[in-house]
Amino acid sequence: MKKLFFVLAVIATMPIFAQQNLERSVVNVTGEGVVKVEPDEVLIKSRIEHEGPSAAGVKKQNDEVVNKVIKYLKSQKIEEKDIKTEYINLNKRYDYNDKTYSYVANQAISIRLQDLKDYEKIMKGLLENGLNRIDGIQFKSSEMEKYEKEARKLAVLDAQNRARELAQPLGQDIGKAVSISEMDYNSFQPVYRMDEAVEMSAAKGSQQTIAPGELEIKIKVNVGFELK
Repeated sequence: MKKLFFVLAVIATMPIFAQQNLERSVVNVTGEGVVKVEPDEVLIKSRIEHEGPSAAGVKKQNDEVVNKVIKYLKSQKIEEKDIKTEYINLNKRYDYNDKTYSYVANQAISIRLQDLKDYEKIMKGLLENGLNRIDGIQFKSSEMEKYEKEARKLAVLDAQNRARELAQPLGQDIGKAVSISEMDYNSFQPVYRMDEAVEMSAAKGSQQTIAPGELEIKIKVNVGFELK
């Protein structure tokens, strides 16, 4: 009988707790954390591409250039883990004007340089060894995880400050956080289109053609605080 009484007592008090929870005042805010970082790495997104009337011919051309490029990179002490083949394609193309077929072979290779001072020299060497397409240059940091954590902390503190600013004009304050969620964050890493820069690098030789600038790591969070 005592057990039954205890169960009934718990059930009877549940609506009261639910009602109190629903009546709790909450202020919801969005906080933003931004960390600016000087990059120390660069990712070169390159492509070797050839077109011609023979599938075997264009594939052979591509393979020869790829071998030269990889051999050159290894001679410059670029580690194998920093040279990655993204994809290999061999496509048949139809020209509606000439009513002829041609074949296009291409292979995309991403190259990570861990020392920015090697960038101009490596770019020049890649072009001299037959690489004919650069799809983009992306400056990065080797410590992205560390800076993302820092930006996340700043975002939470920013949310706390915003909540206080909202509550103070009402003569109120905030209490503990009751909910936290992270929004899609944006680690802004400038990507440079390199169609023109390829010609610039070839023409200028060892002169600097690109400035790395800064990376902006931005994280946003939604936080709900108790409103007192």
